[in-house]
Amino acid sequence: MKSSRNKTIDFSALEGERFLANCIKPEQLSGLADVFNKTILGDSFECMENLPGALADLVIVDPPYNIRKNFGGSIFPKLDDGQYALYTEKWIDAINPLLKPTSSIYVCCDFRCSGIIGEALSRHFIVRNRITWEREKGRGATKNWKNNIEDIWFATVSDDYTFNLDAVKVKRKVIAPYKENGAPKDWEDSPKGKFRLTCPSNFWDDITVPYWSMSENTAHPTQKPEKLLAKLIFASSNEGDVVFDPFLGSGSTSVTAKKLGRRYIGIEQNEQYCAWAEYRLAMAEENPEIQGFSGGVFLPRNDR
Repeated sequence: MKSSRNKTIDFSALEGERFLANCIKPEQLSGLADVFNKTILGDSFECMENLPGALADLVIVDPPYNIRKNFGGSIFPKLDDGQYALYTEKWIDAINPLLKPTSSIYVCCDFRCSGIIGEALSRHFIVRNRITWEREKGRGATKNWKNNIEDIWFATVSDDYTFNLDAVKVKRKVIAPYKENGAPKDWEDSPKGKFRLTCPSNFWDDITVPYWSMSENTAHPTQKPEKLLAKLIFASSNEGDVVFDPFLGSGSTSVTAKKLGRRYIGIEQNEQYCAWAEYRLAMAEENPEIQGFSGGVFLPRNDR
């Protein structure tokens, strides 16, 4: 029995059958006129072959990292670097036909596979940056440094791409407030202190990893925070654009895209995770808020 304050989403596919019924299967794709705002239940590679070309404005990829991991009974094995490079090329080749000339792509990874993914992306796209974000969680190690950072590679198909800078500026406390003619210069005074909106860097230390008392939290082992995804979606898409995630997991990309007025497509092969995704999409109808984002501003970590 979990505490009444524990909001973690963790029900079986059978218990979530009515949500699972909202998903579509690979065999339905060929006769489907509209694939938008759908969760597709099936193998990512098989499904991508049957999707219309040039449909995505933004692709967010969170592939299995190169470690042995149990995803709801499906084991992803640790591969040698060469095998993982081939696996990376495989999903890049599958995604390529789905991109527009103006598309952007973000790829999540850890230090073990970051170099492999960065090199692979550079062979197909224009690599723009590598974001590093700090996970405040993480197991300690007795003979190594605690691993609490992950990378996100940012690439584009061409030099014609979307980047909405003003939408992702960060609220920071002003250490040395400067005034001009007696008025604040580039900062504002508020009851909580002096702040300015600054350009975001490629190091993010304001992300809270979902935990048990957060309504977005699920029992998925590698869930990404909605706040993190909101930054990517705000920056590299516009309202009405299509956000595609080929490894959807428990639905965070689709849910965040829906909350931000984008269309979405997600593929996931695990029935339980698909049911969680559809449950969260239904929840987003009632509550479109994203923790850590308020009034059009990304707040410091753990600030609501």
